[in-house]
Amino acid sequence: MKAVEIKDGIYWVGAIDWAVRDFHGYVTPRGTTYNNYLLMDEEVTLVDTVKYDFSEMTIKNIQSTVDPARIKHVVINHIENDHATSLDKIMELAPDATIYMTEKGKRGIDRFFDTARWKIKLVKTGDTLKTGRFTLQFLETPMLHWPDSMMTYVPEAKVLFSQDAFGQHIASAGRFDDEYSASESLADLEDAVIEYYANILMPFGTLINRKLDEIAKLGLQIEMIAPDHGIIWRQNPERVLQMYRDMASGKAEASVAIIYDTMWHSTEAMTVPMAAGIKDEGLDVTVMKLRATPMSIAIKEFWKSRGALIGSPTLNNILYPTIAELLTHLRGLRPNHRLVGAFGSYGWGGGAVKESYEEFKRMGLETYEPGLQLLYKPSLADENVCYEFGRQFARRVREYHQQF
Repeated sequence: MKAVEIKDGIYWVGAIDWAVRDFHGYVTPRGTTYNNYLLMDEEVTLVDTVKYDFSEMTIKNIQSTVDPARIKHVVINHIENDHATSLDKIMELAPDATIYMTEKGKRGIDRFFDTARWKIKLVKTGDTLKTGRFTLQFLETPMLHWPDSMMTYVPEAKVLFSQDAFGQHIASAGRFDDEYSASESLADLEDAVIEYYANILMPFGTLINRKLDEIAKLGLQIEMIAPDHGIIWRQNPERVLQMYRDMASGKAEASVAIIYDTMWHSTEAMTVPMAAGIKDEGLDVTVMKLRATPMSIAIKEFWKSRGALIGSPTLNNILYPTIAELLTHLRGLRPNHRLVGAFGSYGWGGGAVKESYEEFKRMGLETYEPGLQLLYKPSLADENVCYEFGRQFARRVREYHQQF
């Protein structure tokens, strides 16, 4: 690998992780990248570092362009482990560099390293750093998605270094959106954006909209968005900005996601006529068995659809464990503007459907009631009940969707 010039005088010097398939519980079938950027100016500046395991890779990429000892400034937009844990390796090679980060970033980084040996300058929104022909403007973005987070904008290049925002978990030989869409597809790239948002940034929709408003008010002219993961947006940065605006506002498709698990296939058998009823009512439907589907994929499909049906058998009078885990994840992600219902089978005693609705209401979701629970395996008559349940739910989803 070597540095890749993304704009005149600005280089990608990050690392590609082709092999990673589990990113703190988030399945990454496409791999990922750890992006950081080098500004070759009168005063050489590095924006972010990479995950510790890839420190030698970023150092080699930097060395392909400049002696690391010449780095005068290091900007840390985000202190999470996958972006800041090679900071000490960089500072060994550039001991005279000054580090720029938010106050909360400094509090956090003190827990990782002995920072007393480093020169650190705290910055806030509106502060700038002049490196020669480039000016770096700092924009705090707390809780997008950590308290320390910020972005850095370079007006002369019209580049926004956006840390985790607008990123995706994609490993690719190409660095840019037009390269990726030429070899793969734009739809695949946009699906990765939705998956990333749904699993990481979903709780922060209100904050995201507020920050997008702030960016618009500042009048930032953005020709390129360079995130800390995945593909760099140079062909159509406006597209990903609009996607975030839509997702932050709870936009969804007029479709249904059925997410279920099953012990002896009885709950599973309910999904077949239910999905047929939804389809016959004119809505698309996706059916996922949770133990056969990564959690992060199920969460993405939940987020994409305006309606969701959650199916669980009753085990020991409560939810099946995998479904309980799904609902715990969703409660933390705080989805909104979604219509949900529950179904499932039971033996000597029910409980899963009731508990599902309790969780839905804790999340503040719109509910379709009553749910549907059947004793043991569905009969032919029960299959008709499931079919009608699916049709009625689809009708309600269509009505609900028209509100947005």
